[in-house]
Amino acid sequence: MRSSQAARPAEKTSRLGEVLDFMKLLWAVDHGLQSTSKRMEAKMGVTGPQRLVIRIVGRYPGISAGQLAEIMQLHPSTLTGVLKRLQQRGIIERRVDPKDGRRALLGLTARGRELDSLRTGTVEAAVRQALKTMPRRKLEAAQDVLSAVAEALQPQQADE
Repeated sequence: MRSSQAARPAEKTSRLGEVLDFMKLLWAVDHGLQSTSKRMEAKMGVTGPQRLVIRIVGRYPGISAGQLAEIMQLHPSTLTGVLKRLQQRGIIERRVDPKDGRRALLGLTARGRELDSLRTGTVEAAVRQALKTMPRRKLEAAQDVLSAVAEALQPQQADE
């Protein structure tokens, strides 16, 4: 009788309700992103977020930091440290915008272009593998849900 009683708490925690079950999945994804990012840093020398910056700059050479922040849905100041580290490591380069001397445009160096190429062992490769198994309609539904959660997690602006 004791063994069946011991199994009950585990059964109860497997179904916590719609919100908590969804949050468990989000935390599992977050943990996976963080773990894979650390392995990438040890193996490739860049974290998952740094690689995302590299991939976007590779797609849009000459992008400004503001445009990059907009694509990543971050405040530009959040990217400052990431860009500085990538520049110090010789992965990205900044050049003055000829149309506006106050603005810097970003590009990849030769090392940056090497890191931009598709690789195994990255967050991107894991996501690509998972997405390949899903029908388009489910991907679209998942994007809708994650967009709604991301929006709900944004700080609310004070009513003025």
